[in-house]
Amino acid sequence: AQSPTGTSCSRPSSLIERTMLTRAVRSTATAAMRGSVRRSVPVVGARSYHDTIIDHYENPRNVGSLDKNAEDVGTGLVGAPACGDVMKLQIKVDENGMITESKFKTFGCGSAIASSSVATEWIEGKSIDEVLTIKNKDIAGFLKLPPVKLHCSMLAEDAIKAAVKDYKQKNNIEADDHDGHDHSHSHSHA
Repeated sequence: AQSPTGTSCSRPSSLIERTMLTRAVRSTATAAMRGSVRRSVPVVGARSYHDTIIDHYENPRNVGSLDKNAEDVGTGLVGAPACGDVMKLQIKVDENGMITESKFKTFGCGSAIASSSVATEWIEGKSIDEVLTIKNKDIAGFLKLPPVKLHCSMLAEDAIKAAVKDYKQKNNIEADDHDGHDHSHSHSHA
């Protein structure tokens, strides 16, 4: 099936599957509002996700926000127009350039949420330069993302780089962006 944005997605084919998914989504939304998200989405079809994805989706780490105006906070906001996922990742950096805290908010699928959660765990305790070595393939490999979900780990890598860039700009630190890869995802081609 094709989504309105042209990306492929799995859609329930029967009324029973659609009803089950609707109930599961409502149940998950209610649990999220209570602050306790748990797995309530039934497995539909033959596709299944690895336990690490499910764990980080059901129990996401470091959800929240930091003060985006604070000098010691860098904010990365990235999105993938093709699928509609949006990821905000924030880092709090100490005077030695070490990340002491990280938070995220992600609007997207379970794989995007899991990628964000893993990214925040991996960057805490590392220097702002060291985290730039974290690549999407590392996150994807750890989560065992299916190929159709690799863009989620790319968003996480881009969000890390954007947060470091924001922190460096706020603190007048020379940005070291020599990898030749464009991480912005927000280009308009006129």
